[in-house]
Amino acid sequence: MPSKLVNRNVTAHRGRTSMRLEPEVWDALEEIRQREQVSLGELVRTVEARGHEGGRTSAVRVFVVDYFRAAATDAGHDAAGHGALPARQRRPAQTAVSAEAPAPV
Repeated sequence: MPSKLVNRNVTAHRGRTSMRLEPEVWDALEEIRQREQVSLGELVRTVEARGHEGGRTSAVRVFVVDYFRAAATDAGHDAAGHGALPARQRRPAQTAVSAEAPAPV
């Protein structure tokens, strides 16, 4: 069975290299890159600068999980400094069930 990992070239701390990550991780990196308005290379270099005992791909996976966990709440999002908009300019989070929704039968 062929690997689902996707190989892409990036410019990391020590120059151009390739990384093999799951498509979902590449998608998450792209979302983070857009939110933070940085290039993929800048993002990878930032991850490398933070240090991680594992290799580069492991560090990237851990960074992606940490990024979205920190942003999982409004308070966490603000504390992590993600994005350019202050909390008061963001739309309030939608709730799964509104107060006007009829009770299930």
